[in-house]
Amino acid sequence: MIDSHLHLWTLDTFVTGGERPYSWLGPHHGALFRSFGEDEAWETLDAAGIRGAVLVQADDTVADTESMLAVASRNPWVVGVVGWIRLDAPAEAAFQLDRFAADPVFRGVRHLVHNDPRPDFLDLPSVRESLALVARRGLTFDVPDAFPRHLGATVRLARELPELIVVLDHLGKPPLADPALMDSWRKDFLALGREPNTVAKLSGLHVAGQPYTSEALRPLFETAMEAFGAGRLMIGGDWPVSTLGAPYGRTLDVMLELVSTLSPAEQDAVLEGTAIRTYGLAANPMVDA
Repeated sequence: MIDSHLHLWTLDTFVTGGERPYSWLGPHHGALFRSFGEDEAWETLDAAGIRGAVLVQADDTVADTESMLAVASRNPWVVGVVGWIRLDAPAEAAFQLDRFAADPVFRGVRHLVHNDPRPDFLDLPSVRESLALVARRGLTFDVPDAFPRHLGATVRLARELPELIVVLDHLGKPPLADPALMDSWRKDFLALGREPNTVAKLSGLHVAGQPYTSEALRPLFETAMEAFGAGRLMIGGDWPVSTLGAPYGRTLDVMLELVSTLSPAEQDAVLEGTAIRTYGLAANPMVDA
């Protein structure tokens, strides 16, 4: 298995002016409010039998991307990096793409749209121009926590920029705690799945106060299969964020229980094949870390 969604961060470093990076993360996050580094990550992955992982940005800063690329240079288990560039400034985005894409492990970009105050971020002409540059370089675009503000916009983006591979993180964050909103999520989610340049991640499905079991999540999994099929679904642990809901092993066990109902070929796709194809990863990552 390749984990398509893993984060790292270090909180004891400060940018110019003393502003702490990962400013979205605070004491109210409890055990998550600390540094999570490469050694702890690999120990966690190795214990679960994971042979490689894609590091995904957790801060809208160049420093976060630089840090992930540095980790990748030291750790062969890092098979890909999804970093950040300034999408709302195309000239700057082009410069950053030229710089980061020189490293073959840099496979895509992401922006924390759910933390951005602009509800129309994905529709901004400047962002669309930058994402066209991303597509031309053969890179992907991950969209986190799309529902409720950005899932419809993600559908428009995929439809209007068909050369861009759009990766929906965490199934778009379905509102499991609010059944009244699930119909709205399902409508946009199924619409996104009809766009052939889209992929979704089975990740980040812990919801406070909701059961995290294969039985509880099976209807969601079936909807994901209906929308995307195994060939456009990939599994991700969302470590360490997922540890707020369950230990890493338990997080994976629930997803593996769901995936086990698929055919062997479908299981291979969800567990590795989709990630390898989507991000252009080495098919046989070396993990002798």
